[in-house]
Amino acid sequence: MEALKKLMIIVISTFFAVGIMNGQTDAQLQAAFAESYKAELSSNYVVSISDIKAVYQADNYSINARIGWLLFLARQYTESISYYEKAVKLKPYAIEVRFGLIKNYNALESWDKVKEQYEAILKIDGQNTTSLYWLGVLLYKRKDYDNAEKNFEKIVNLYPMDYGSVIMLAWTKLYQGKKADAIVLFNQALLLSPNDASALSGLNQLK
Repeated sequence: MEALKKLMIIVISTFFAVGIMNGQTDAQLQAAFAESYKAELSSNYVVSISDIKAVYQADNYSINARIGWLLFLARQYTESISYYEKAVKLKPYAIEVRFGLIKNYNALESWDKVKEQYEAILKIDGQNTTSLYWLGVLLYKRKDYDNAEKNFEKIVNLYPMDYGSVIMLAWTKLYQGKKADAIVLFNQALLLSPNDASALSGLNQLK
Protein backbone atom coordinates (compact mmCIF):
# COMPACT_ATOMS: atom_id res chain seq x y z
CA MET A 1 0.00 0.00 0.00
CA GLU A 2 2.86 2.35 0.89
CA ALA A 3 4.55 1.53 -2.41
CA LEU A 4 1.33 2.34 -4.27
CA LYS A 5 1.09 5.75 -2.55
CA LYS A 6 4.68 6.55 -3.53
CA LEU A 7 3.95 5.55 -7.13
CA MET A 8 0.87 7.80 -7.21
CA ILE A 9 2.89 10.71 -5.84
CA ILE A 10 5.51 10.21 -8.55
CA VAL A 11 2.86 10.05 -11.30
CA ILE A 12 1.08 13.18 -10.03
CA SER A 13 4.37 15.05 -9.66
CA THR A 14 5.39 14.11 -13.18
CA PHE A 15 1.99 15.22 -14.52
CA PHE A 16 2.30 18.67 -12.94
CA ALA A 17 5.93 19.00 -14.04
CA VAL A 18 4.99 18.29 -17.65
CA GLY A 19 2.11 20.75 -17.37
CA ILE A 20 4.46 23.47 -16.13
CA MET A 21 6.96 22.69 -18.88
CA ASN A 22 4.21 22.89 -21.52
CA GLY A 23 3.06 26.19 -20.05
CA GLN A 24 6.57 27.56 -20.27
CA THR A 25 6.88 26.34 -23.85
CA ASP A 26 3.59 28.02 -24.81
CA ALA A 27 4.71 31.26 -23.19
CA GLN A 28 8.06 31.10 -24.98
CA LEU A 29 6.41 30.45 -28.34
CA GLN A 30 3.95 33.30 -27.85
CA ALA A 31 6.75 35.68 -26.90
CA ALA A 32 8.84 34.59 -29.89
CA PHE A 33 5.94 35.09 -32.29
CA ALA A 34 5.18 38.51 -30.79
CA GLU A 35 8.78 39.64 -31.31
CA SER A 36 8.79 38.14 -34.79
CA TYR A 37 5.68 40.12 -35.78
CA LYS A 38 7.30 43.34 -34.57
CA ALA A 39 10.42 42.69 -36.63
CA GLU A 40 8.32 41.81 -39.69
CA LEU A 41 6.48 45.14 -39.47
CA SER A 42 9.88 46.83 -39.77
CA SER A 43 10.79 44.53 -42.71
CA ASN A 44 13.60 43.14 -40.58
CA TYR A 45 13.13 39.61 -41.83
CA VAL A 46 16.48 38.31 -40.61
CA VAL A 47 15.58 39.13 -37.01
CA SER A 48 11.98 38.00 -37.50
CA ILE A 49 13.14 34.60 -38.75
CA SER A 50 15.74 34.33 -36.00
CA ASP A 51 13.07 34.95 -33.34
CA ILE A 52 11.10 31.92 -34.55
CA LYS A 53 14.06 29.67 -35.24
CA ALA A 54 15.16 30.18 -31.62
CA VAL A 55 12.10 28.17 -30.51
CA TYR A 56 11.99 25.83 -33.51
CA GLN A 57 10.07 22.57 -33.20
CA ALA A 58 10.09 20.32 -36.26
CA ASP A 59 6.61 18.97 -35.51
CA ASN A 60 4.99 22.39 -35.02
CA TYR A 61 2.85 23.41 -37.99
CA SER A 62 2.61 27.11 -37.05
CA ILE A 63 6.38 27.47 -36.69
CA ASN A 64 7.13 25.88 -40.07
CA ALA A 65 4.40 27.92 -41.78
CA ARG A 66 5.64 31.13 -40.16
CA ILE A 67 9.25 30.56 -41.17
CA GLY A 68 8.13 29.65 -44.69
CA TRP A 69 6.28 32.97 -44.97
CA LEU A 70 9.17 35.03 -43.63
CA LEU A 71 11.68 33.35 -45.93
CA PHE A 72 9.39 34.13 -48.85
CA LEU A 73 9.36 37.80 -47.82
CA ALA A 74 13.15 37.64 -47.61
CA ARG A 75 13.17 36.20 -51.17
CA GLN A 76 14.82 33.01 -50.01
CA TYR A 77 12.41 30.98 -52.09
CA THR A 78 14.05 27.56 -52.08
CA GLU A 79 14.46 27.53 -48.31
CA SER A 80 10.93 28.86 -47.88
CA ILE A 81 9.59 25.95 -49.92
CA SER A 82 11.33 23.46 -47.64
CA TYR A 83 9.55 24.85 -44.56
CA TYR A 84 6.19 25.07 -46.29
CA GLU A 85 6.57 21.45 -47.40
CA LYS A 86 7.16 20.45 -43.77
CA ALA A 87 3.98 22.29 -42.82
CA VAL A 88 2.04 20.49 -45.58
CA LYS A 89 3.21 17.14 -44.25
CA LEU A 90 2.05 18.10 -40.75
CA LYS A 91 -1.38 19.29 -41.95
CA PRO A 92 -2.09 17.87 -45.43
CA TYR A 93 -5.53 19.50 -45.64
CA ALA A 94 -4.32 23.00 -44.78
CA ILE A 95 -4.77 25.23 -47.81
CA GLU A 96 -2.93 28.34 -46.58
CA VAL A 97 0.52 26.75 -46.77
CA ARG A 98 -0.15 25.48 -50.29
CA PHE A 99 -0.81 29.09 -51.30
CA GLY A 100 2.54 29.86 -49.66
CA LEU A 101 4.18 27.29 -51.90
CA ILE A 102 2.45 28.83 -54.92
CA LYS A 103 3.89 32.25 -54.09
CA ASN A 104 7.38 30.78 -54.11
CA TYR A 105 6.84 28.78 -57.29
CA ASN A 106 5.46 31.91 -58.98
CA ALA A 107 8.59 33.81 -57.99
CA LEU A 108 10.73 30.98 -59.40
CA GLU A 109 8.49 30.73 -62.49
CA SER A 110 8.00 27.01 -61.81
CA TRP A 111 4.62 26.89 -63.53
CA ASP A 112 4.16 23.12 -63.41
CA LYS A 113 4.63 23.26 -59.63
CA VAL A 114 2.12 26.11 -59.45
CA LYS A 115 -0.38 24.03 -61.41
CA GLU A 116 0.26 21.03 -59.15
CA GLN A 117 -0.53 23.03 -56.01
CA TYR A 118 -3.71 24.59 -57.42
CA GLU A 119 -4.90 21.12 -58.35
CA ALA A 120 -4.03 19.83 -54.87
CA ILE A 121 -6.06 22.66 -53.30
CA LEU A 122 -9.05 21.88 -55.52
CA LYS A 123 -8.94 18.24 -54.43
CA ILE A 124 -9.37 19.51 -50.87
CA ASP A 125 -11.82 22.31 -51.69
CA GLY A 126 -13.40 21.92 -55.11
CA GLN A 127 -15.01 25.38 -54.95
CA ASN A 128 -11.96 27.36 -53.95
CA THR A 129 -12.46 30.29 -56.30
CA THR A 130 -8.91 31.63 -56.02
CA SER A 131 -7.49 28.30 -57.19
CA LEU A 132 -10.17 27.87 -59.84
CA TYR A 133 -9.46 31.31 -61.27
CA TRP A 134 -5.67 31.25 -61.35
CA LEU A 135 -5.49 27.66 -62.54
CA GLY A 136 -7.92 28.73 -65.26
CA VAL A 137 -5.62 31.63 -66.21
CA LEU A 138 -2.63 29.29 -66.33
CA LEU A 139 -4.52 26.83 -68.56
CA TYR A 140 -5.78 29.71 -70.74
CA LYS A 141 -2.22 30.94 -71.28
CA ARG A 142 -1.26 27.41 -72.30
CA LYS A 143 -4.19 27.46 -74.77
CA ASP A 144 -5.83 24.58 -72.94
CA TYR A 145 -9.18 26.26 -73.44
CA ASP A 146 -11.39 23.26 -72.70
CA ASN A 147 -10.00 22.84 -69.17
CA ALA A 148 -9.79 26.60 -68.61
CA GLU A 149 -13.49 26.82 -69.51
CA LYS A 150 -14.40 24.31 -66.80
CA ASN A 151 -12.65 26.38 -64.14
CA PHE A 152 -14.12 29.73 -65.16
CA GLU A 153 -17.61 28.29 -65.55
CA LYS A 154 -17.54 26.98 -61.98
CA ILE A 155 -16.78 30.46 -60.68
CA VAL A 156 -19.34 32.19 -62.91
CA ASN A 157 -21.99 29.73 -61.76
CA LEU A 158 -21.16 30.61 -58.15
CA TYR A 159 -20.59 34.35 -58.73
CA PRO A 160 -22.35 35.46 -61.95
CA MET A 161 -21.33 39.09 -61.35
CA ASP A 162 -17.63 38.45 -60.88
CA TYR A 163 -16.15 40.52 -63.70
CA GLY A 164 -12.74 38.83 -63.77
CA SER A 165 -14.19 35.36 -64.26
CA VAL A 166 -16.86 36.52 -66.73
CA ILE A 167 -14.33 38.24 -69.01
CA MET A 168 -11.93 35.30 -68.88
CA LEU A 169 -14.74 32.88 -69.70
CA ALA A 170 -15.81 35.16 -72.57
CA TRP A 171 -12.32 35.09 -74.13
CA THR A 172 -12.06 31.36 -73.55
CA LYS A 173 -15.36 30.80 -75.37
CA LEU A 174 -14.16 33.03 -78.22
CA TYR A 175 -11.01 30.96 -78.73
CA GLN A 176 -13.08 27.77 -78.55
CA GLY A 177 -15.18 29.08 -81.41
CA LYS A 178 -18.30 29.30 -79.22
CA LYS A 179 -19.29 32.69 -80.59
CA ALA A 180 -22.85 32.90 -79.28
CA ASP A 181 -21.71 32.17 -75.71
CA ALA A 182 -18.84 34.62 -76.05
CA ILE A 183 -21.16 37.44 -77.17
CA VAL A 184 -23.45 36.91 -74.18
CA LEU A 185 -20.49 36.92 -71.79
CA PHE A 186 -18.79 39.98 -73.30
CA ASN A 187 -22.08 41.88 -72.97
CA GLN A 188 -22.36 40.69 -69.37
CA ALA A 189 -18.83 42.00 -68.77
CA LEU A 190 -19.91 45.39 -70.15
CA LEU A 191 -22.80 45.37 -67.69
CA LEU A 192 -20.33 44.83 -64.85
CA SER A 193 -17.65 47.16 -66.22
CA PRO A 194 -19.14 49.85 -68.51
CA ASN A 195 -17.10 50.59 -71.66
CA ASP A 196 -14.68 47.83 -70.70
CA ALA A 197 -11.87 47.78 -73.28
CA SER A 198 -11.37 44.02 -73.16
CA ALA A 199 -15.07 43.26 -73.65
CA LEU A 200 -15.37 45.77 -76.51
CA SER A 201 -12.29 44.29 -78.18
CA GLY A 202 -13.79 40.81 -77.90
CA LEU A 203 -17.10 41.91 -79.41
CA ASN A 204 -15.27 43.65 -82.29
CA GLN A 205 -13.49 40.39 -83.08
CA LEU A 206 -16.84 38.61 -83.24
CA LYS A 207 -18.38 40.98 -85.81
